Amino acid sequence: MMLNFILNLIYPNVCGFCNTINNNHLCKKCELKLEKYKNTNIIDCSEINNKKFDYQINIFRYESIIREKLIQYKFNEKAYLFKTFSKIILNDKKICGFFEKYDIIIPVPIHKKRNLQRGYNQTELIAREIAKNTNLILENKVLIKQKNIKPQSGLTKFQRENNIKNAFTAKNVNSIKNKNIILLDDIYTTGSTVNECCKVLKKLKVNKIAVLTIAKD
Repeated sequence: MMLNFILNLIYPNVCGFCNTINNNHLCKKCELKLEKYKNTNIIDCSEINNKKFDYQINIFRYESIIREKLIQYKFNEKAYLFKTFSKIILNDKKICGFFEKYDIIIPVPIHKKRNLQRGYNQTELIAREIAKNTNLILENKVLIKQKNIKPQSGLTKFQRENNIKNAFTAKNVNSIKNKNIILLDDIYTTGSTVNECCKVLKKLKVNKIAVLTIAKD
């Protein structure tokens, strides 16, 4: 509760795309403009052998203004954009309807050194805001990134899989046993990162896992 209060105090009430004052953090004009980049589909992955999750939801194509804002959010200290990306998700009736079948939201973790450098985990801020406004429970202490790997960007699919291998572990696992999980990440490229997370989660006897990402490259 205290962290939510601090986040609301620090970050401005502006639309993250045009920077106009807006208490909803996303103005109607920008919301309409973003429709052309939207590609929200709920894909059943349960029969796809190389995917360790049951459903996949990608909201946008990773291009143009979406790419620009995600890079700013992740690397340029524009932490306030979590409010806008959260609002996009919470405004999507299809996604919110899907949430009703799920119990827990888990953000893909970053290594503690990366967290210190950046000052925040970009997916955790969004997951926290979603949990605050839905029936989902935030679990941000279960999945842990134990290896500080080199960045995945620029690597081939094979290199990404090797780079991320055994990077994650888990603790406090009883809270997620037999639960339906939303795993949240910012960008889906080859799926190596979320697959590796889901390998860990599946071993903990969770029920279903749906991967939700802001954009697909």
